[in-house]
Amino acid sequence: MTSLLSPPGEPEKPLISIVVPAYNEQGNIDRLYEAVKAVLDQLADRYDYEFVFTDNHSTDNTFAELSALAERDPNVRVFRFARNFGFQRSILTAYRQARGDCAVQLDCDLQDPPELILDFVKEWESGYKVVYGVRKSRKEGFVITLMRKIFYRLIDFLSEHRLPLDAGDFRLIDRLALEQLRLINDYKPYLRGALATMGFRSKGVPYDRAARELGESKFSLRDLFGLALDGILSHSTVPLRLATYTGLVISVLTFLTAVGYLMGKVLFGKDWPAGFATLVFAVLLSLSLNALFLGVIGEYIGRIYHQVLRRPLTIIEHAIDAKQSGPPVREVSQQPEVSSSDEPLES
Repeated sequence: MTSLLSPPGEPEKPLISIVVPAYNEQGNIDRLYEAVKAVLDQLADRYDYEFVFTDNHSTDNTFAELSALAERDPNVRVFRFARNFGFQRSILTAYRQARGDCAVQLDCDLQDPPELILDFVKEWESGYKVVYGVRKSRKEGFVITLMRKIFYRLIDFLSEHRLPLDAGDFRLIDRLALEQLRLINDYKPYLRGALATMGFRSKGVPYDRAARELGESKFSLRDLFGLALDGILSHSTVPLRLATYTGLVISVLTFLTAVGYLMGKVLFGKDWPAGFATLVFAVLLSLSLNALFLGVIGEYIGRIYHQVLRRPLTIIEHAIDAKQSGPPVREVSQQPEVSSSDEPLES
């Protein structure tokens, strides 16, 4: 990779890309930059760096702060979207813009400790292509923490590939993985699962996640549920198989019940009562199962529909890139995914 900092005539150092998705993070930009820069300074004898910020169409002063930061440090690159495209697509766009030999992704809120980057780099140097943080504890409510733990284990159980437990988006990935991410053609990417399914040698590094000091989380319960649903649907056909198996079991039970009533009537002369309650229960159960599994099938069909539209992953409205040697990467023409117009705003 082309170094951004090495003076002419000196051997080029490997480049570390710090990729940061941002949405309404006014006040956190400089805090993040200073904290991460202090860590990168400890690696300055061996590595160069760049920051890649993707602004998911913030409505506060986030873009102004990013612009000012890019003016102070030419190694800061900023890409602002034409609208909010969602958190996962913001991360994926940042990965695709990264020029580094590896890329480290972390959020603006500093809940993930920048100091852990040193451990990530050490493991990467030892041969691991993906190094991710494993959250031992989180400063959040008991209920939401429990729901996260259940989700991670559920998606791992349903997935056809082994997925890391209690791991978020705080990770380092090698250039090989970055190149593979450029090939992803998914309307709703789920990057944790996508990286896990690539099969690269990976390792988890445990840490305690801090509480957010400034601003508020952009993820509502609805957004978290949507992310969980994307993760399950992107990496498992088990819900479809479950619908098939459940329908088969219900059909067999219904057949056996009918045979039992017939045998009782013919062989034993039973005079069965009208059975209104049984009939009502059977009808309601059948309707409920049909509605449930038609919904599951509809989710998959909906994803197929959006996939075949072949619209862009994101649209970059403004790019600030002092080191750009050519035209900026045009996500609008490269990537064939898009979010629906009524998708909730995410960071």
